[in-house]
Amino acid sequence: METYFEELPIAITVSDLEGNIVDMNQRSADVNSHGEKIIGRNLYDCHPPRAAEILRSLYREEKKNVYTIEKNGVKKLIYQVPWYKDGKFSGLIELSMEIPFEMPHYVRHPAPAS
Repeated sequence: METYFEELPIAITVSDLEGNIVDMNQRSADVNSHGEKIIGRNLYDCHPPRAAEILRSLYREEKKNVYTIEKNGVKKLIYQVPWYKDGKFSGLIELSMEIPFEMPHYVRHPAPAS
């Protein structure tokens, strides 16, 4: 993984078409596998059956999945999205980041055309 991803306070996990983890930053390793980079392991083996089935549907349909979780008093945004290489579906990338329980929401409107 590019070194600038190591410095981000976001867990980044990249998987291939078969669900094998092909890259992860240290934050992902710390959050998901007690600090060990588990590159080569399969996502389906790391998730309970319900979550594994959701992952399978993301692969089948090449769609994203976005939700929040709370664990140990920390709220996180989970963003799972397909990635493509040369226009071809190649797997999923998961971003996991801590977010505040309460946060502002802004609606932005485009500036009127002049």
